[in-house]
Amino acid sequence: MNQVPASLQKGDLIAIVAPAKSIEREHVLFAKAFFEKEGFRVEISKNCLGEHHYFSGDEAQRLIDFQSALDNPEVKAIICARGGYGCVQLLDRIQWAAQLREPKWIVGFSDVTYLHQRMQKHEIASIHGTMPLNFQQNSEEALSTLIGCLMGKPSEISWKPNEYNRLGTATGTLVGGNLSILYALLGTDDQIDFENTILYIEDVGEPIYAIDRMFYAFSKAGIFDKIKGLIIGGMTNLSDTPVPFGKRYEEVILSHFDYRKIPIAFNLPAGHIDDNRALILNANVALTASQNSSQLSYL
Repeated sequence: MNQVPASLQKGDLIAIVAPAKSIEREHVLFAKAFFEKEGFRVEISKNCLGEHHYFSGDEAQRLIDFQSALDNPEVKAIICARGGYGCVQLLDRIQWAAQLREPKWIVGFSDVTYLHQRMQKHEIASIHGTMPLNFQQNSEEALSTLIGCLMGKPSEISWKPNEYNRLGTATGTLVGGNLSILYALLGTDDQIDFENTILYIEDVGEPIYAIDRMFYAFSKAGIFDKIKGLIIGGMTNLSDTPVPFGKRYEEVILSHFDYRKIPIAFNLPAGHIDDNRALILNANVALTASQNSSQLSYL
């Protein structure tokens, strides 16, 4: 049975941790002020503002920060400060017992997809949403939908139709996150069961041929025969080869669904973009892709 962390109330404690790449102080302090203005208490983890080569701390320091936030019963939500790389180094060293007993919100995107996948394995909801690194550039909707999800009031998201959409409706469990990380977890003990799901993906900085390669892997793993719908968020700063690949990324994606009749909706405002709307992963949702609009709603 899916578990949903308790909705935050004003005065609840939020922990900001940096389980991956290091982050500048100004971004974390801006986020702290934002959450305090919304009525929450905020704790910045001991090593959040540290720097150890590429990372905010060595593996032990980052693990201690995340574990402390996870085990502290006062903390009701853990906000990951940024992505980059590093969450996978902690994934199998984190003790998840407290989270299984009394789950709390884990928030982030990009590299945080590793943590989201572990939560989906345990059937616990988490929030794919913006992180302190991006707060100052984010749209009002990115921040307001994050607060809404934390407080148990997720918003239906409607966005403009795309010429590449495959029309239709579907219901299922919302899963996914960063495409490259989902691809990296194929065949591992953190690969989830994709049966009866709505798969959401986003990515940044990938060559178009790499999108095709990753989609072949998903197809050969049988995942596209299990999902009920596909949502594509921001696919930003994609590159092409000197001799062009010959297809847009939308065409690459659609080529893997020639004989699979499911709704496909492009351009959900979520991912490595300023308008990064918050999504509750492992929630039951409905997807509609029509000629007039695309919609994602919670059931």
